[in-house]
Amino acid sequence: MVRLNIKHSLAKVILALALLASSAAPSFAQSVDDIMKKGKLTVGMLVDLPPFGLMTDGKPDGYDADVAKLMAKYLGVDLEIVPVTGPNRIPYLLTGKVDMLTATFGITPERAKQVQFSIPYSAIEIQLLGPTATKIASFADIANLKVAVARASSQDTAVTAQAPKSTTILRFDDDASAGQAYLSGQADLIGSNNVTALQLAATNPSKGIEKKLALRSQYQGITLRRGSDDLRQWVNTFLFFIKNNGELDAINRKWFNEPLPVLPVF
Repeated sequence: MVRLNIKHSLAKVILALALLASSAAPSFAQSVDDIMKKGKLTVGMLVDLPPFGLMTDGKPDGYDADVAKLMAKYLGVDLEIVPVTGPNRIPYLLTGKVDMLTATFGITPERAKQVQFSIPYSAIEIQLLGPTATKIASFADIANLKVAVARASSQDTAVTAQAPKSTTILRFDDDASAGQAYLSGQADLIGSNNVTALQLAATNPSKGIEKKLALRSQYQGITLRRGSDDLRQWVNTFLFFIKNNGELDAINRKWFNEPLPVLPVF
């Protein structure tokens, strides 16, 4: 009888612990079924990097927004786009504030330690920009200069890895702040991408802004939490499908006025 009571008590403890664990588990989508059940896809997106992400009439818009809208359409659910920044996009994903990111997020091995990526759905070139009068032929030429970058961005990573120790890297919360710092004279150079570079040069012709160095080609992936293999498989299938039926090309032509670049598959 004593042994039976002990077993019964132990079973109750195990059941209580299981219930506690389930109640503490994060209530965010990890699978296609989770999203279908929720009836809504929640996507994190940068809104300060046109034409990938911007605000139009108070609503998120751009290339990444159109991809997110198409995903929700194919899933048959509503869409909520949550604006994120470079520094907080991974925390927003990992804490369940969003189901995934279409946030111009470059695919790198370092980032893949925290998150997992889909096959590429867009691409940009990361560049070092500066005035025409400043001669830069290699990273050795940026010694003792100040470089503005968006914190935790691909340009931050590239410049940090290759700049001489005497280079001062000024980190800002977003590309817009880094651009303003450069234009105001706080920095000698700016790390950016080809899209932002074109806009910066076009809107500030007197600055004579030009590309000094190509830092890397960056392929972006839709970003999910590690362990979301079912959801990643669906996203990859979705991207493969819209690449082949022309819908992704149409989005690229809409925002960049050119065909979709060749994107690798891995």
